[in-house]
Amino acid sequence: MPKSQSQFVCQECGSTYSKWAGKCLNCGSWDSLVETSAPSGSKRASSSVSLSPQVLSGVASSQHSRKLTGLSEVDAVLGGGLVPGSLTLLSGDPGIGKSTLVLQLAATLAKQARVLYVSGEESSSQVKLRAERLGLGESEFEFIASTDIDAVLQTVVTSHYDLVIVDSIQTMNSASLSSAAGTVSQITNNANAIMQTAKSTNTSFIVIGHVTKEGNVAGPKILEHLVDTVLYLEGERFGLLKILRAVKNRFGSTNEVGILEMTEKGLESVGSPSKMLLAERQELPGSVIFAAIEGTRPLLVEVQALVSPSVFGYPKRAADGVDLNRLSLLAAVMTKRGGINLSSSDIYVNIVGGLNANEPAIDLAIILAIASAHKNIIVPSDVVVFGEVGLSGELRSVTMSRERLKEAKKLGFGRAIVPASQHQTGATGYQTIRQAIASLQLSKS
Repeated sequence: MPKSQSQFVCQECGSTYSKWAGKCLNCGSWDSLVETSAPSGSKRASSSVSLSPQVLSGVASSQHSRKLTGLSEVDAVLGGGLVPGSLTLLSGDPGIGKSTLVLQLAATLAKQARVLYVSGEESSSQVKLRAERLGLGESEFEFIASTDIDAVLQTVVTSHYDLVIVDSIQTMNSASLSSAAGTVSQITNNANAIMQTAKSTNTSFIVIGHVTKEGNVAGPKILEHLVDTVLYLEGERFGLLKILRAVKNRFGSTNEVGILEMTEKGLESVGSPSKMLLAERQELPGSVIFAAIEGTRPLLVEVQALVSPSVFGYPKRAADGVDLNRLSLLAAVMTKRGGINLSSSDIYVNIVGGLNANEPAIDLAIILAIASAHKNIIVPSDVVVFGEVGLSGELRSVTMSRERLKEAKKLGFGRAIVPASQHQTGATGYQTIRQAIASLQLSKS
């Protein structure tokens, strides 16, 4: 038996140190070093056998077809369904709907394939209770409540499953390691073992991963490098819509996003999210329709602004769904370049539906919403807006303008306020924010 020695491993980046320190010198995180034991000595590589390389043109193509999940939005994000032998990491904030989504996928795929659901967080009775609440109590997928990753993978090898769901990777542990579940060594070792099992047995794996308070996948960054696909389920916990986004996909595009709605029966695909977001809109000052882009899909959302005199000496800026620093910058541009003094006004901006819109194209919509609220002018209901704003108050072009205008026309919007460089039929182009703000006065008359 090799003699064990103690080492300290950073739980953020995986760097190892011979003694404890308050700060990791590699990633800069504080209080992230955890003591683990590792065997000393190294194995000689002389016993390794040589490998036989293959010519790529002579490798037989895989004839295995993708498996549809039953949710069109999920299939689109995956690139057409689950690829046999793939390893998918699904992550998101607590309570966002990760376990609900994989439970629905397990129930749907169990009708055409053999599915195993492995839970390290819930018992079989708890999963059954959740399935009954979603109307999936009669599902035929198999279930294991265990945190022993070695036993789970041995079961997969001997029983030949088509899909295995692991909820979650942070709860799994291997007896070959002395560290606790969720540590860097456990997560790295278990992810490697799952990946090797997936490739050798041609079994698809979906692994749920926790997130840190910063919103990143918990554990070392190498976890995201190991897997084939990384999916994030985003959105406000109590918002109308959830967005499934692929930040890595070896078998498809990362430009696609899935838009889902949380209902009593779980997550459902949304056919026309723009109609849903605009269904309750009222024509009031401070309301502007913005043509956003989520992945490659145009989406119309309502931007609301409220401007009121500041009670205190320092004006307040608050934003929900947009970057607060960006809001402060745009307010300064309006004061300096737009002819609207906001230095003594509180400004509040909100994106309806709990969505986050951080693309530069939302700049003009925010500015016109603030101007509308400040001047108490109603922006006409058939007007849609998009455009980036520079520090000099100029309007700059944005990507996919044709797709934005096409979506707006399909939903009955007849006019658009856009940068002058993207002037098209039905769209009025302006060069500066002062001109765009002045157009609101013309609309009033």
